[in-house]
Amino acid sequence: MKLLITGGAGFIGSNFARYWTTQHPEDTVVILDKLTYAGNLQNIADIATRVTFVQGDICDTETVRQAMSGCSTVVHFAAESHVDRSIANPDVFIQTNVLGTHTLLRVARELDIARFHHVSTDEVLGQLPLETNERWDENSPYNPRSPYSASKAASDHLVRAYHTTYGLPITISNCANNYGPYLYPEKLLSLAITNLLEGKKVPIYGAGDQVREWLYVEDHCRGIEAILQKGTAGETYFIGPGEQRVTNLELIQKVLGMMGKNENSLEFVADRPGHDQRYALSIAKIERELGWHPTVALDDGLQRMIDWYSTNDIWWKPIKSGDYKKYYAQQYGTRG
Repeated sequence: MKLLITGGAGFIGSNFARYWTTQHPEDTVVILDKLTYAGNLQNIADIATRVTFVQGDICDTETVRQAMSGCSTVVHFAAESHVDRSIANPDVFIQTNVLGTHTLLRVARELDIARFHHVSTDEVLGQLPLETNERWDENSPYNPRSPYSASKAASDHLVRAYHTTYGLPITISNCANNYGPYLYPEKLLSLAITNLLEGKKVPIYGAGDQVREWLYVEDHCRGIEAILQKGTAGETYFIGPGEQRVTNLELIQKVLGMMGKNENSLEFVADRPGHDQRYALSIAKIERELGWHPTVALDDGLQRMIDWYSTNDIWWKPIKSGDYKKYYAQQYGTRG
């Protein structure tokens, strides 16, 4: 099989490319990535000889056609993904996440792709009340509340429309928050770990009472593998950690304990606009129909992540310089 991975030099995409080339060495893998601030060739340096890399924009039809030519399967990760950045500059999110996805779909239809798998997020569903134990399933209505989640919701609808209207064989996965190696250090966990390694404080939005679910990135890769191998065209599958419930503050308190720090390392900052309260996915469908289950418990995954960042500062320290410092100061009102 020849597989195209869009956004394969980003966080989840690079982990998936590494997983796939290891588990399926007989397959041919092409990575298409624009190498924006979050895309990094260092993320795939260890598998460079096992993949073909194409640098380009998913909005560029000719580049997409070149990269997709001869492929039977597309796994679409490429997206602008940080809510804070979408609030500051929504235009690029609409361009990449909506128009870019449409370009990929048009070319996939033209080239008669056998499977187009679209990777999405739980954030398209909005928020759940903190005081309930309600969980979303694959039939829950969409209610995006940020420019990022709205752009991902639009792309999900386009993917489904290409299946219904044109018969393109698609699948969609909506996942919980991913964490693990190569997570860009603007996201909560990677920011917390790297700040603590540098002796800096960890910024916490509001009271830190927002509830998220945390999926170790390799479990996510295994979930997509199960969908590609056993999933039904036209179907959506939720990928999450199961019955996990932890607030952002509780999560960072776990990290503090594991790294030998105390709450003096926390810095509470003004909450961001429209901050969703709680996400929670039911994974009953993917467990029942595809036999997939998460395997990495949160404490285990956090320790793996702390160990990786502790021994790979050559990767993250250059990222946290230059333009990153300007972004950090703008976002949190402090110096990074």
